Amino acid sequence: MKYQPRGYIMKARAAAAAATRERVLASTRELLMTHSFDEMTIEAIAAGAGTTVRTVLRIFAGKEDLFAEALHSLGEFGQAPVVPGDIDALIGGTYDFYEKIGDTVIRWLADEPRLPAMREHLNIGRQHLRAWVAAAFAPTLERLEGTARRQLHDALIVVFDVYTWKLLRRDFGLGRKAAEAVARRMVVALAGEERNG
Repeated sequence: MKYQPRGYIMKARAAAAAATRERVLASTRELLMTHSFDEMTIEAIAAGAGTTVRTVLRIFAGKEDLFAEALHSLGEFGQAPVVPGDIDALIGGTYDFYEKIGDTVIRWLADEPRLPAMREHLNIGRQHLRAWVAAAFAPTLERLEGTARRQLHDALIVVFDVYTWKLLRRDFGLGRKAAEAVARRMVVALAGEERNG
């Protein structure tokens, strides 16, 4: 039998452990998109990673730690491109995004009150939406000052928030085109914006 230097064996083990860890995180990220925290089980995570529950719990202290790390490793979800003055592009891009991830975000919002990692992740999303609306409607907002500017900014955030998308698409059962038409009407009423591209 050929002798393998100890350093080589240690490196191989470390690489295997890192690969297993990444598979566990990938499995958790996948489940995060379709399940709430309570619905996610360590057994399902282990099965998706091709490993055992024991291995998962050896790598991570528990489900909440694993959940937090998987959330952090998701990175940032992009907002629609900023096209100031083009309401249809702003709404269409936002609805493209929510049609893919909106239901997932609504599930995450239900988990937020009891999971600090989820709260932190969603707060980053809120900050991004606030900055996106400020950039998308900069010409309109810059014409206002103080309270008037803050109120319009807040109102436009409500129009583009995931809860508004859910209300129109899921609760009211509107088709996408009809939902976007309602969102457009709100933007025009609030900001007086009629321009497009």
